[in-house]
Amino acid sequence: MAIAGRLWKILVGVKDGLALILLLAFFAILFMLLSSGPDPRDNRGGALLLDLYGTIAEQPESVDPRELLTGGGSPAPQYRLRDILHALDTAVTDDDIKTVVLDLDSFMGGGQTDLQRIGEALDKVRAAKKPVLAFATGYTDDGYLLAAHASEVWLDPMGAVLFTGPGGSRPYFKGLADKIGANVHVYRVGKYKSFVEPYVRTEGSPEAKQEDKVLYDALWAEWNADVAKARPKAKVVDMAQQPAAQLAAAGGELSKAALQLGLVDKLADRTAFGARVAQLSGNDDEDVPGAFNASTLASYVAANPPETGSENIGIITIAGEIVDGHAPAGMAGGDTISGLIHTAMAEQDLKALVVRVNSPGGSAFASEQMRRAIMNAKAKGIPVVVSMGNVAASGGYWVAMTGDTVFAEPSTITGSIGVFSILPTFENSAAKIGVTADGVRTTPLSGQPDILSGTSPETDALMQAGVEDIYRRFTTLVAEKRKLPLPKVLEVAEGRVWDGGSARQLGLVDRFGSLDDAVAEAAKLAKIDAGDVNRVYLEGGSDFVSSLLGGMMGAQARPARTDMFTTLSLRQQALTIAALHDASRIASGPAIQLRCIQCPAPRPARQRASISSGLAGLYFSTR
Repeated sequence: MAIAGRLWKILVGVKDGLALILLLAFFAILFMLLSSGPDPRDNRGGALLLDLYGTIAEQPESVDPRELLTGGGSPAPQYRLRDILHALDTAVTDDDIKTVVLDLDSFMGGGQTDLQRIGEALDKVRAAKKPVLAFATGYTDDGYLLAAHASEVWLDPMGAVLFTGPGGSRPYFKGLADKIGANVHVYRVGKYKSFVEPYVRTEGSPEAKQEDKVLYDALWAEWNADVAKARPKAKVVDMAQQPAAQLAAAGGELSKAALQLGLVDKLADRTAFGARVAQLSGNDDEDVPGAFNASTLASYVAANPPETGSENIGIITIAGEIVDGHAPAGMAGGDTISGLIHTAMAEQDLKALVVRVNSPGGSAFASEQMRRAIMNAKAKGIPVVVSMGNVAASGGYWVAMTGDTVFAEPSTITGSIGVFSILPTFENSAAKIGVTADGVRTTPLSGQPDILSGTSPETDALMQAGVEDIYRRFTTLVAEKRKLPLPKVLEVAEGRVWDGGSARQLGLVDRFGSLDDAVAEAAKLAKIDAGDVNRVYLEGGSDFVSSLLGGMMGAQARPARTDMFTTLSLRQQALTIAALHDASRIASGPAIQLRCIQCPAPRPARQRASISSGLAGLYFSTR
């Protein structure tokens, strides 16, 4: 009995200990949840600090709790474009803000259109006689597109300014497919629809390379024009085209070369930069070298919410890859987007709808599902205006055909009117390891598509017919909505990708303009005064677990500051991972998709190269 009594006491102690641990964990989680959001009280004036240690996104992705809990690592932060623009616009007239500081040391980039919009907002700050200061250990294309709009551009003496321009290589997988015996069946319409080429060729086709060259040249010219206007004395072309010669002229010092070419104004470390900012914004802590008074982006936005009016204009964001079903923020799920629109029309008194598209496309079915939902809203008598962001191609362009007016930017990537389907089969792979397939059929389509014994002629014919049917629907839709003759549409289709300037000339879009311009046009069509507009963003709320884990992991998300060459290497790694991600989507994606290969990856900072589901996926796409 004595032994049993002691055992009972031990069990009771273990129970009490576990209960105490769970109670402490509960309060710890509650504390982290309550403290995870920005605190408006942290808005201290002085400098508006844009410490962009991540990427800029139209719609930041939701934190995937499974990825965090399984050791996938903390994703790099993503900063919402509209938050940055709102903060800068507010700072123009805010007497408490003396200067704007761009900390670009760990900036991972963003879409060219987004960066140009931020540059315009920085110009307004400077026009209000408020200096803009930029600092980084190294600048490349994206970071410098922002820094060029600064009053003072600072560079660490150990740093560099290097320009790469758009373009580069992408992986091709045909050799791998041949080695493992995979047979990749491709069905497509559009000789320029090059998304399938990495899976059936060892190099790009002449048509694809021609299209890439035209598009990249247009984007590079737009980039150079923006930088030249913002910083006319900078010899950007010299550094971009002759980096080795410029380095030699500076005695082998990269930072000195940047200074001699007028790319930067000052070579100094972070402490000296902070002291300079402190002269403008005040000293935050005299005991800490380089400290200065500053308001973070999150706290400043929280302390200065946008003004609201009485007339609601809904804004639905179609950002990232278009997928079937439901999808978290940062992707566009057909069910998710259509559900948000239907709910808003039922519960909100919307006077107009603005469709913000920043997507390279994806599922054709989901694209049509979203288009129908928008058309249902339009059938209720409200105007619909489309605003294109960095990219609105393929499925993104399909959805854009709902607009009474379609806005784009000169550097918007759009078009890619084409369709493809890709189906890998493994009859040769199976044969290599002694696996064969056999059976009986009741129809020519029994067991098709068969990934172990290959496709039948009937399957091939039906697959191609399905692609051609989607293409007819696509081109007919464009001809109808853009009021263009069908032969003209067929000329600009074929999967060709256009920059915004070319798209406007071809009649694929109506005007140049930003999201603000699209909202103003929607108000005009709805007969609403500009001052009465209340923007209603149609977005799904984050679930409790994602919000909690996002707050818990936020403090660990910042990457280490590093040198210029490592940053460039990481950027190229991200592009490679994006290509592998596309290969994974071939295996697991929906049957019919609308995509373009030239369009930038929508999730450069978070993509994972997990090709876990194999290549046995039926996948129609117009990317």
